Amino acid sequence: MKNALLSLLAITTLSSASAATSVGASVGSGVSLHLQQDLTSTSAMRYSLNLEATQFNFNRLSVGGSVDYLSDIPSASTLGGLTPYYGLGLGAGVALGNGAGVSIYPHGNLGLRYDVTSPLSIFGELNAGPAIVVGGGATGIGFGFGAKIGLNYRIQ
Repeated sequence: MKNALLSLLAITTLSSASAATSVGASVGSGVSLHLQQDLTSTSAMRYSLNLEATQFNFNRLSVGGSVDYLSDIPSASTLGGLTPYYGLGLGAGVALGNGAGVSIYPHGNLGLRYDVTSPLSIFGELNAGPAIVVGGGATGIGFGFGAKIGLNYRIQ
């Protein structure tokens, strides 16, 4: 998975050298740091590193990553400065501690972005899809969902 993420990052970076690059973070269903590479003026790839502590006494820590393709909704113009977008992604994670296991999470995204200033934007996003878990006493397929708010800072 790590090699696939690095390969996608390298291909995207080399094929769209003139596109904008952003870094950012989000909170909600865990904490996430991400790199976002614009493919066109209305689409982007986002590569995230995710960290999630469950059971408030931190008996279980989940570390993972996600690759998401995001695109502005074409028929919807900005709504008072808000730009609606959708996307598809694939997340994978490893749970450490009490109930260790691995998970895969193919999902769909739906969000709103607001450009605060030229380099800074904020967003809110929902995601949902099947969650496949192996190990930790919870092997099986279920339904996963999440929500997050975050910011992007354009560095290029």
